[in-house]
Parts: sequence; C-alpha cells; structure tokens
Amino acid sequence: MRAAFFVAEFPPLVAFPRLWRASGVREGVNPRILFLVSLLLTAICSGADASLVNARRAQALLGSEVWSQILRIENTGRASGYPRALHALVFEIAGILWFYSDTDGTQSFSLHRGRLAEEKANFGPLLRDIDPGFTRWTAVQADLAVTGAVAPEAPLRNGCFIESYAALRVRLARGESISEPRLLSYYRGGTNTNRPQGHTVLAYVVAGQVKVVDPAQPDREREFSPALAADPLLLARAVDGRGIDQARVIPIKPRETVPGRNLLVSNRAGEVELPH
Repeated sequence: MRAAFFVAEFPPLVAFPRLWRASGVREGVNPRILFLVSLLLTAICSGADASLVNARRAQALLGSEVWSQILRIENTGRASGYPRALHALVFEIAGILWFYSDTDGTQSFSLHRGRLAEEKANFGPLLRDIDPGFTRWTAVQADLAVTGAVAPEAPLRNGCFIESYAALRVRLARGESISEPRLLSYYRGGTNTNRPQGHTVLAYVVAGQVKVVDPAQPDREREFSPALAADPLLLARAVDGRGIDQARVIPIKPRETVPGRNLLVSNRAGEVELPH
C-alpha cells in the first residue's frame, strides 16, 4: 500500500489528471489542442512514442533546475490501466519524488521521506508500488536539444500538476513579487474501485490577496479572500465548486534566483507526511 500524504484520511494513491469539465472547456476547438494533436501526429508518423514526447515536454516545463529522469517502462501485468510499454518522468519536488505519465497524470512516487538518494538509486520498489506489472525499465538518456524543441507552450496531456509548477517558474522569471506559492490539489468522488478525480492549480499571495492560476486558463489570474488561504478545502471549493471532497497543498519555497542554482526549492518540513 502506498504511503498516505499530508493527512492519513486522504486516499493512499495520489493522481492529478486534468479535469477538463472542472477547468471550464470552451465551446469549439481550442487552437492549443489542435497544435498538440498536430505535434503528436507528427511524432507518431516519425516513429516516436507519444508518451516519450509528453515525458520530454514535462521535463522541459519543469526546467533544468528540477532533478528529473525519463524512464521507459515495460508493463508485464495482465490487468493494468497502463499500456504494455510507456515512458514516464520521475522528478523531485517538495523533498520527495513524483511520477508523471500521460496515461493518468502525476502521482506521488516516494515511499519514505528523507531517502531520496536511496530511492533515486533503485526505482524498483517504487515502480512496483505504482503497478505490479512495472518490473522492467530503462533510463532514457537526457537530450537537451530534443527536450528544448518539444513545444512547451502546448497543453501537456494530464499535466496540470507540472503546468501549475511551470506557471510559477514563469512568474518568478518575470520578477513578479510572490509570497507563499503552493500547488493546490483537489479531488472529486472516488469509490473503493475508482480513484478520485483530481486537478491541480497554482496558488500564491500578492499584496495580501490569494491569487489562483488554473493551467487550463494560464492567462487568467483569479483573486480570492486571504481568509481562504489557511483552508485548502474552502479555497478549492471557491475555485471549482462545492463538489470538491478533499484538498491539500504542496508548498513551494522560492529561492533567490542565482545563475547556476535552482530557481525553485521545495522542502518545508512537516507538509508531507511519509514514514521515515
């Protein structure tokens, strides 16, 4: 069983696929979607794996200051929600590892806090905990030239967690004054057989007001009362309706931007509960 995050009553498996309905899809066809479709069709026609394209795009959005590793995974499981072969991105944020695939988005990957070096050295137990069929994998060598040419402006499939982080990177790079940045993840539904559907947005404070940016509408900055900042569930319901059942935050601590150093560092003790 995967370790619970933040508080014990939350589901043990944490996934953050994009909720298109919750994000407010406009009528007609979004030109960014058309661009992404054309990008993936081009990749498929050229023999590239669409999951590899998306893993490289996710890596580009996170930036070189975030530790990440692309994996090619062979899935030997007979009953699995994942394809027989896929590419995924493992990355480090908030002092733990995360796992992104275009199949179902981002979920927590670490099984323990404080064991990053150990977990980075052996993905086996972590992968099998995601899916028992993940028994074979290889690391994909980084290719900065390819990664830098995979259209990071197009929407990333099931990428709201990573896109929300990228939205903060953009704002910090522009020199915006931001306090208390965090990723706000919230969930609807979920039963004994189905995981709750999740979505992640960026939240931060500017001049005492809480600002929220949904990656589905990256140019729209919504403003909320500072009274909501202390309660993730109330804020999530203000953002996306009363149907939200659970919510949590992942604090992101900005570091002074210095050449050769990380733009973002995420590690606030006590915000993520994992066994040691």
